[in-house]
Amino acid sequence: MTMHAESLRRSTPFVLQIVGYKNSGKTTMVTLLTKLLKQAGYTVGTAKHDAHDFTMDTPGTDTWRHQEAGADITAISSSARTAIISARAEPLSALLTHMQHVDIVLVEGFKQEHYPKLILLRSPEDESLLTLTNPIMTAVWPQANPRLLPHVPHFDINDIPAIYNHLLTHL
Repeated sequence: MTMHAESLRRSTPFVLQIVGYKNSGKTTMVTLLTKLLKQAGYTVGTAKHDAHDFTMDTPGTDTWRHQEAGADITAISSSARTAIISARAEPLSALLTHMQHVDIVLVEGFKQEHYPKLILLRSPEDESLLTLTNPIMTAVWPQANPRLLPHVPHFDINDIPAIYNHLLTHL
């Protein structure tokens, strides 16, 4: 564990929301930041809001069969991992209760929550995202050319080291 990660130990994780519209690079940003944080010795949780229905379990497996039978919630645990599948939407706060053991949680989406946000701006129409609560930085695609918030640092979408370093100042 690095000095940075050791100094972060706290009773609850730092939560960073990564928000943007479809195809703005949210998943790519989550994965890149996760890799950098893990390399620095942090424990990282991730959560995603999906506006569409999704399938996490594989057809034919036991947990898939449980869900097909109508189970409202299914949990599976092995010596290496645990997953919980629920047949209802859960608020971010409920998902975070399962992540109290990590240093930081990177949240993809859940735009209306009030955690610190990295806002991804891909096109001029994305400017409406700047009205969301608690922005701590923006990552801007070259073609976006938005009116930026003067009090919020902004970075090129591809300048991952600068985005990561700014994130570290909030930890």
